[in-house]
Amino acid sequence: MKNSSHIKSKPVIATTSLAGCFGCHMSLLDIDERILQLAELVEFDKSPINDIKKISRPVDFGLIEGGCCNSENVEVLRHFRDNCKYLVSVGECAMMGGLPAMRNQLSIRECLEEAYLNSPSVQGCNEEGIIPSDDELPILLNKVYPCHEIVKIDYFIPGCPPRADLLWDVLTSLILGTSPKDQYSVFKYD
Repeated sequence: MKNSSHIKSKPVIATTSLAGCFGCHMSLLDIDERILQLAELVEFDKSPINDIKKISRPVDFGLIEGGCCNSENVEVLRHFRDNCKYLVSVGECAMMGGLPAMRNQLSIRECLEEAYLNSPSVQGCNEEGIIPSDDELPILLNKVYPCHEIVKIDYFIPGCPPRADLLWDVLTSLILGTSPKDQYSVFKYD
């Protein structure tokens, strides 16, 4: 029988999507057959790959997509920071607020009135003029914050969304403890 103290466990990765479009997760899936190689290198904890909803153990790398627009986003981000050795902002929403941050030019009231009362898409649908407010809904923040303004972030992967090749290179470099290549040519801003 082998001595289990000599067996090195695989690094653990968890992912989440906050205020974003899930495009960064789609880029992760776009590494195609390399996802099988990644599965050989790591274990996934919370992730859409295995459908685990909450981090269940200490994690080596937490990948965060999206910024923080409400109290639930902040809670999830802080939970990741508390449970991940390294935290990685993936994509422009996590790094700078992205498209959701377009609302930062408006007050919360103006934003809600536009979304629920004045938008062409609600004309004839909200005759009562109801703006949802329920104790179960997350509280909107005064603006959309990039992740590094809420918690310490260790690494950043730029792009909107980052190209699959860039994600692959950075993730495998982090996992293997090597330096990622300078891949400016694979940065993507669609």
